[in-house]
Amino acid sequence: MRARIAASVVLAAGILLGTSACGFFAAPATSIAYNASDGVSGDVGQIHIRNALLLSTDGELASLIVSVVNTTDTLQSLLVQYESSTGTVSQDVPVEANTTVTLGTDGAASVVLENMNSQPGSLFPVFFQYGEETGTELLVPVLSGLQSEYSTLLPTLAPTLTPSETPTETPSETPTPSATPSA
Repeated sequence: MRARIAASVVLAAGILLGTSACGFFAAPATSIAYNASDGVSGDVGQIHIRNALLLSTDGELASLIVSVVNTTDTLQSLLVQYESSTGTVSQDVPVEANTTVTLGTDGAASVVLENMNSQPGSLFPVFFQYGEETGTELLVPVLSGLQSEYSTLLPTLAPTLTPSETPTETPSETPTPSATPSA
């Protein structure tokens, strides 16, 4: 009888350990880094690029949407560089110390890529670098902007005036000086 009870206890302990030991060997899902949205992420030294994506309707003009986290104690100038159909294009973006800057959203600074020749649905290489740090190239997804959350973030060029639209100044009346009485 005692052997049967001991065998049952050993079997129950084996089943209990066998089914609960998975947690000892598997990493918890919360510790696995992944891109939670449509964009991609990367790190350059102490600057972190988060959720970078491009919005374009025609594949030639795109708006870069990205959050940049500067964990340094100084203002950094982030270099954003890409290859266009006309050559290498570079733009410097200032990122204040210990802040997160979001580019391309309503009311925020924007980086517009021109002549990029990359259709929506593709991946487009964009290089990020600052200071003496080794830069990183991210393959940034190009989205069409048809999604409602992106529809207001599509790129636009600054309007140019045609000669017929050039504003003219209307002359204002200037008061004529009046004589001052002399003593």
